[in-house]
Amino acid sequence: MTDEPATSPNAKPPARTRAIGEGRVWLCGLGLALGITMIVFLLGLILVKGVAVFWPKPVSLITFTAESAGAPGGIPKIAGEIVKKQPRADGNGLEWQFFTGNKDAYGSSFRFLNADTVASSEFPKNLIVAERMAYGNSIFLPIEIKRADGSVIPVSSPDFENELKSLVREASDRRKRIFKLEKREIGGINAAIERNRRSIRKLDLNENLSDSERTERQKKYYTNIADLENEYQSLAEQSRTLRDKQAADSLVYELVSGQTRTNAIGDLVGFYYPNRLNFFGRLGVAAEHFWTFLSDTPREANTEGGIFPAIFGTFVMTLIMSVIVAPFGVIAAIYLREYARQGLLVRSVRISVNNLAGVPSIVFGVFGLGFFVYFVGGTIDSVFFQANEGPTYGTGGIFWASLTLALMTLPVVIVATEEALAAVPRGIREAALACGASKWQMTQRVVLPSATPGVLTGVILAMARGAGEVAPLMLVGVVKLADSLPLDSIAPYIHPERKFMHLGFHIYDLGFQSPDSEAAKPMVFATTLLLIVLVVVMNLAAIQLRNHLKKKYTVGTF
Repeated sequence: MTDEPATSPNAKPPARTRAIGEGRVWLCGLGLALGITMIVFLLGLILVKGVAVFWPKPVSLITFTAESAGAPGGIPKIAGEIVKKQPRADGNGLEWQFFTGNKDAYGSSFRFLNADTVASSEFPKNLIVAERMAYGNSIFLPIEIKRADGSVIPVSSPDFENELKSLVREASDRRKRIFKLEKREIGGINAAIERNRRSIRKLDLNENLSDSERTERQKKYYTNIADLENEYQSLAEQSRTLRDKQAADSLVYELVSGQTRTNAIGDLVGFYYPNRLNFFGRLGVAAEHFWTFLSDTPREANTEGGIFPAIFGTFVMTLIMSVIVAPFGVIAAIYLREYARQGLLVRSVRISVNNLAGVPSIVFGVFGLGFFVYFVGGTIDSVFFQANEGPTYGTGGIFWASLTLALMTLPVVIVATEEALAAVPRGIREAALACGASKWQMTQRVVLPSATPGVLTGVILAMARGAGEVAPLMLVGVVKLADSLPLDSIAPYIHPERKFMHLGFHIYDLGFQSPDSEAAKPMVFATTLLLIVLVVVMNLAAIQLRNHLKKKYTVGTF
């Protein structure tokens, strides 16, 4: 019997094997580089387009050639911002997409101009861009300020700009007071009146009361309603007075097309001279625009104003969803891994959980609508809210939306938790049991803390998916515009039955449902950027917590 030569551990593999291995490594590297490039390009595009929404651009004054008919409508001059330049559809020259503002005067804020008809372009220093509560931005040449007392401040006055800034600031403060009066104080009174009326209807439905006893009890509620209505009238009068002051002062201005118009200063959100700004001036205006975008409510079919209700709704819904899905997912995983007898039934459950992770999200939305909204919510209304005129919990709301998304992301948490529990060394379990701990004590105090980083990984994945979902939310509570937030200063302060706004649905609404698609395009990029930032911030907070716990319990296992 002959001995075969031993293979040296340092011997090189055959050239063919090395070539195949290097080729696979090269393909993997190419795929990774391609994926990273695509992600960076997409995020860069969203970042550039999103930031450009807030950056103030110079405003051009365009004069058309005498041979041309001028701008659409026969206007010889027009002022605005050049949005983009592109070849014309017929291939003859270029056309400019021009933002002119003044939607109330021109009928549209955007128009396309033939570059061949432009005779000259200049940047006058006295042009103003003003953001208004209605009809979007206006671009004009100021003429004078008309005060409520009859005095007039012409644009030639050295006090004109400071006076206009002061009046706009006062109007902004009054607008905030009006909001506080109408949304909070008057809103609280309306809620209190509705509660008293609901109590009266409950007495009407109570068949155990005699007529005299029912009447006697109702008197108290009618008295409360009368007192509240008197308070309502007083606050409504204050609101009317403030609104009258908003319309008292006015700004007279001229469009470059020659039209003279008057605008109430109370309708102005802010203004600036775009062609006077240096870099730091533009940076300040951009910061102001960004803060307004974060803190204000939407206007003009969501194409103007801010998106604070959508930010708040997205954050609250994701938080509620995470609080619901985490304990249920962890409990289910602990039972399947630690307590259930492994067999056909448990394997079937695991297969079902894995399959649920691949079910389209709209199916969960239909289930949430049928089960949570109509069945559970309808049952709650029939038992506890019979006196209400309309459905309370039997319609879409933020709580049902959170439950629906929690159900949708539950498989992710279960699978991640099971893997984390399985990764805990067997020796740690046996050491805990050898020290006299029961199985539950071992699971609670040893296994689960060691598996917490893996559990949080599942929760992070669930948050990332839930925060970006739109399809199921369209069935269970999200709306285009929500007048009231789920959390506010009106008793009982927490309103899980209310409908809400969501950044993902806001993007869909702007992109596909907006009546002014050109005005909506910049807002789509800005809202998308904000949604990505919000998801990243929430995930980074969860990752930081996971790393802290991982470090803590990794040290504690020795």
